Amino acid sequence: MKLKSILTSAIAAVALGTAAIAADIKVGFVYVGPVGDGGWTYEHDQGRKAVVEAFGDRVETIYQENVPEGADSERVMTQMALQGADLIFTTSFGYMDPTINVAKKFPNVKFEHATGYKRADNVSTYSARFYEGRAVQGHIAGKMTKTNKIGYIGSFPIPEVIRGINSAYIHAKKVNPDVEFNIVWAYTWFDPAKEADAANALIEQGCDVVLQHTDSTAPQAAAEKAGNVITFGQASDMAEFGPLPRVSSIIDDWGPYYVARTQAVLDGTWTSMDTWDGIGPGMVKIGEISSAVPADIKAEAEALRDALGSGEYHAFTGPLNKQDGTPWLAAGETADDGTLAGMNFYVEGLTGTIPQ
Repeated sequence: MKLKSILTSAIAAVALGTAAIAADIKVGFVYVGPVGDGGWTYEHDQGRKAVVEAFGDRVETIYQENVPEGADSERVMTQMALQGADLIFTTSFGYMDPTINVAKKFPNVKFEHATGYKRADNVSTYSARFYEGRAVQGHIAGKMTKTNKIGYIGSFPIPEVIRGINSAYIHAKKVNPDVEFNIVWAYTWFDPAKEADAANALIEQGCDVVLQHTDSTAPQAAAEKAGNVITFGQASDMAEFGPLPRVSSIIDDWGPYYVARTQAVLDGTWTSMDTWDGIGPGMVKIGEISSAVPADIKAEAEALRDALGSGEYHAFTGPLNKQDGTPWLAAGETADDGTLAGMNFYVEGLTGTIPQ
């Protein structure tokens, strides 16, 4: 009896200890690429780590990387919900419909979808104004190109990417009227081989500046190998390629948002909302401008960054026409968020058509 009593007490103590350290909530993250991509997914996972650091044992985090957009993502989200996730961040545009579908089946689970526009009572949306960073990149690119040919690697022809192309072109053209943009669509977020091929194609076309809206560092490596080509880090700093070819970067800082939304679930104050923040709130950051950029150009770029951050200047300020020459924004007029969110046209001066 004595041995049985000791064992019973030990089991009870273990159970009590487990209950004491059990997390209050579980938070899931669905990633389109690997956490080591050096770009988009890497930064989202840094945000997850910020949650771990902020809440410790109160929050358990789980994640799945390399989840294709479409039906497979719906399976992963469902599995996370069944595993007891209270909050799930789905971090790519193509997860939009799967997120909505799974959210209907799990009304008590909160979902946060990145870069999309469909919401529900238990689905929020969030994104960053990456186009503000593209404006700064365009300014530097327009000033530094010697061939007047700038290449742009697009992932998919969605509004987010089209906004970025337009913003970069507008600001390159402002400082260099002779600049031309060559656009290659990779039709992938993360595929180093395809991204390298796209970069090499642009370099062969005479582009000595390459911007990207894809997630790996492959374009940086291709430019480094080619020599005399400058690049910009995408989503993450990619500073290992500095001071050349990478001369600056757009950095996505998701940590504060992930911490705040996790806190809202813990507090019971979470509500469905739409968040679209930029340089001012710190969701978009401009990576250090390297020593390869002349001091005067660096100063101009930093001034542009600060004006965008303060709201003194808007990246889409008229006069601007659409590609076919029809007026879009009058002098001094700025684009409204609705138009930007659904942007499906190039601005005047860009050549080629947007794939359908």
